[in-house]
Amino acid sequence: MRLASLNEGGRDGRLAVVSRDLERVLRVPGIAPTLQAALDEWDRVQPMLRSIARLLDAGSPEGTTRFDPAACLAPLPRAYQWADGSAYVAHIELMRRGHGLHEMPGWLTTEPLIYQGGSDTLLGPRQPIPLANPDWGLDYEAEIAVITTDVPMGVTAARARQCIALVLLANDVSLRNLMPHELSKGFGFFQSKPPTAFSPVAASPESLGAAWDGERLTPRLASWVNGDLFGEPWAGKDMLFSMPQLIAHAARTRPLAAGTIIGSGTVANRDAATGCSCIAERRVIEAFRDGKPTTPYLRPGDRVRIQMIDETGTDLFGAIDQEVVKA
Repeated sequence: MRLASLNEGGRDGRLAVVSRDLERVLRVPGIAPTLQAALDEWDRVQPMLRSIARLLDAGSPEGTTRFDPAACLAPLPRAYQWADGSAYVAHIELMRRGHGLHEMPGWLTTEPLIYQGGSDTLLGPRQPIPLANPDWGLDYEAEIAVITTDVPMGVTAARARQCIALVLLANDVSLRNLMPHELSKGFGFFQSKPPTAFSPVAASPESLGAAWDGERLTPRLASWVNGDLFGEPWAGKDMLFSMPQLIAHAARTRPLAAGTIIGSGTVANRDAATGCSCIAERRVIEAFRDGKPTTPYLRPGDRVRIQMIDETGTDLFGAIDQEVVKA
């Protein structure tokens, strides 16, 4: 089952079911007007959405139209919560090296990193990335994310698996040159984290087949900058904490409302041959190898594409494909 929010009917979009091949779409106003409304009553609504998905995969029921990713908002155009982790040890190690921190503290292997991002405005897969000042150091970050049902406080990781309603891709946009000053205040990110973008569709875990092992996506996550392949690391490798573990960590002291989005952090492998999922990683590599970074951060006119295709050639979520524009 693949769900999308079409850019119609208001700022939260209109819920629609998308065929597995991402060719056809069917609006389902009689089931739920928006994805958040569906998540609020997930136990009741989910079976009906699955039934529509089966019909859509088998043919073109009445009301079916062609699916256009450019007509999509983010699956949740605004969410009750967006919390992003940093679960890939290779990314953590590389970025710490870039800041002159060569030792990994012991707690990093037992306690996930996670920050609270802004969720009132989330970008669709074709919506541009506005940039007011190129000196801010605009970067993309290719990530995995999940949308939860209601999560009780103190949930175990084993129980948290059952709270994953949908899986999707994210571009966690960062303003790298604003981060050091913000972090030096000891109060975390705010201005350095503009709106995050998400894939055209969010997929139910069981519909992903072998690409989802119950805790992680396993295929490569590919990203391109201006048409050039930037990286394609394996999403299932070198992931220190699984998605259920990140959910459990986020819910340690508070419940999470249905419609919470949890991110994996930048996907990265220890094998350098798989490339990078953000510009900052490549710049650190260049600095150590060549004495200085040479890959520029993004500027107006640049384009980023993020996509995951499984071993059968199936495009699992559709592509995030965004142009940077002057704000």
